[in-house]
Amino acid sequence: MANHFSSLKRVRITERRTAVNKVRKSRMRNAIRLMRRALDKKDAETAGKLLPATFSMVDRAAKWGVIKVNTANRYKARLHARVKALQTSAA
Repeated sequence: MANHFSSLKRVRITERRTAVNKVRKSRMRNAIRLMRRALDKKDAETAGKLLPATFSMVDRAAKWGVIKVNTANRYKARLHARVKALQTSAA
């Protein structure tokens, strides 16, 4: 266990930041899960409406450092490709 004042402070800060990051990552995963469920149900309209909100959540997670930027881009690219394929097949 840390003994120095600054080390103890860093431990407290790390615990708080870990809790915040956990919430942010959970929210992002929930948004992606909603999108995937809409895609699995082949609901193009709902998926199209959820797309901007999901992208926003993924971008914010990347900005905050919860996930890496390339990971965020990969999530967005795969979701967008599935939405696009669903919309073209529905049309």
